[in-house]
Amino acid sequence: MTTDHQSLHRADRESAAPDSGATLLTATEIRTSFRTPQGLVQAVDGVSLSLSAGETLGIVGESGSGKSVLGRTLMGLITDGPGTRVTGTVLLDGQDVHALTPARRRALWGTQVAMVFQDPMTSLNPVKKVGAHLTESLRLHLGLGRSEARERAADLLRQVGIPEPARRARQFPHELSGGMRQRVVIAMALACGPRLLIADEPTTALDVTVQKQILDLLQGLSEELRMATVLISHDLAAVAGRTDRVAVMYAGRLVEYADTATVFDRPRHPYSRALIDSVPRLGVPPHTVLPTIEGRPPNLLHPPPGCRFAPRCDAATEHCTTESPDLGERGGSGAVACHHPLKDPVQTAEEATA
Repeated sequence: MTTDHQSLHRADRESAAPDSGATLLTATEIRTSFRTPQGLVQAVDGVSLSLSAGETLGIVGESGSGKSVLGRTLMGLITDGPGTRVTGTVLLDGQDVHALTPARRRALWGTQVAMVFQDPMTSLNPVKKVGAHLTESLRLHLGLGRSEARERAADLLRQVGIPEPARRARQFPHELSGGMRQRVVIAMALACGPRLLIADEPTTALDVTVQKQILDLLQGLSEELRMATVLISHDLAAVAGRTDRVAVMYAGRLVEYADTATVFDRPRHPYSRALIDSVPRLGVPPHTVLPTIEGRPPNLLHPPPGCRFAPRCDAATEHCTTESPDLGERGGSGAVACHHPLKDPVQTAEEATA
């Protein structure tokens, strides 16, 4: 480790004294666009949110809603560049992530913020042994010696529930099961004690038993380490049982942002209601057709005017197709971006527009 990198890391760690309940992450008017031959794709459009130390935020929405892009923007993996345009501010413990130099931003990764990516196999280098994935960051960021880093790597593997950690550390990723590989990725993310963990679909392609084990592991580690967590997931049941607040995204925008109980028990936005209704439930007779959301998400090259969900919403009026709703407080039940927010969980479209 170079002296400059050590000093950067030391300064960042000293400025990050734990303060349970204090605001750790504040994102304001985040907009992330990608330049394509067809035009500018606005993947994230004006998202603002905050997260306190020890809190877990769930981000849900259909594929293509901007969840993963938002997570990578919050971490600073996507920045303003030749093929991208990023505006807004991301403050992590008071530091503007996108205003930092590349060197200081790299010093944050792993030590202050870390990410668990969707696919553990592509997150791991197939020609490097499992232990090397862990010791690299430990030696770079924490300055540990070779033998000390190996011992710490084995402890991390044990912490995430991998049996025979010393033997597993000498194996290659392809020698492990999908669940074990995901645990290795989690161990890598936790290696340097980050204060914020962004978990992007951490249970993709895993069977339901392993999914529960991984989610329970993340929840337990978050509580034990007082670590703030952003859980990005399609699995509404996982989000409902393991988060404090939920942000519902549609076509790059937040359409509802409230505490978890409010979103799942008393959703205010028709899209939130439709997502919840589409979840299969026990006790439903076999061969029952599941409720679906008619239509398709909009093309973000040319999004529709007004509310982007209006073309698929039964409660939409002409006002919805011409004026975009702001994400504002409605009735003390959290923030919702809707001209006709639902009044109760079973409200009909006719009642919403009355």
